[in-house]
Amino acid sequence: MDKKEQIILATLELAAEYGLGSVSMSQIADKLGIRKPSLYNHFESKEAIIEAMYHFLRERSRSQLSPSAMDLGELVKGKTAEEVLLFTVESYNKLNEHPDMMNFYKVIYSQRTLDPSAARIMAEETEKMILATKALFYALQVHGKINVQDIDTAAESFALTVHAITEYQLDCANSGKGTKKDMLRTYVKWFVGQIGGNNT
Repeated sequence: MDKKEQIILATLELAAEYGLGSVSMSQIADKLGIRKPSLYNHFESKEAIIEAMYHFLRERSRSQLSPSAMDLGELVKGKTAEEVLLFTVESYNKLNEHPDMMNFYKVIYSQRTLDPSAARIMAEETEKMILATKALFYALQVHGKINVQDIDTAAESFALTVHAITEYQLDCANSGKGTKKDMLRTYVKWFVGQIGGNNT
């Protein structure tokens, strides 16, 4: 693990324990057993660490997905629209279930109303999800798996609803409240029926 990764993970650990707003560059340096000026050799500010943290954790999680999750042509081939959407939703959840990713989201969710950089990261994550969903829906349409006149709106609606359900389930998990584990599966099944998904 290189020094940048060590800084990122130390910052995440401190932020999960004390809250992002309470973490200082001095605390990060102390946790790593280095002098504060040494941090500035790697990151110019705490905000830069947080930005790098998001990209590092996201790429590390993505690298654990199977190659077929990245190749839309292969993903869609020989599957129904429901199977494709369930697979992508489950892959998205696996991406977010890594303990470091869960800690990161807890930190960012708690700060996004107070910190513009946290809000920007969450907006960027949602925008990436919407763009990926649009690409997937176009692939489904091209392969005759769905029949939608306004693909962009259908994809946005699907992505934002999945995002909202995922956030709700995260809130339930963090509060100790139980929730229906099949909410996403039920929603996908219903949605496919609304957009003319077929079984071929």
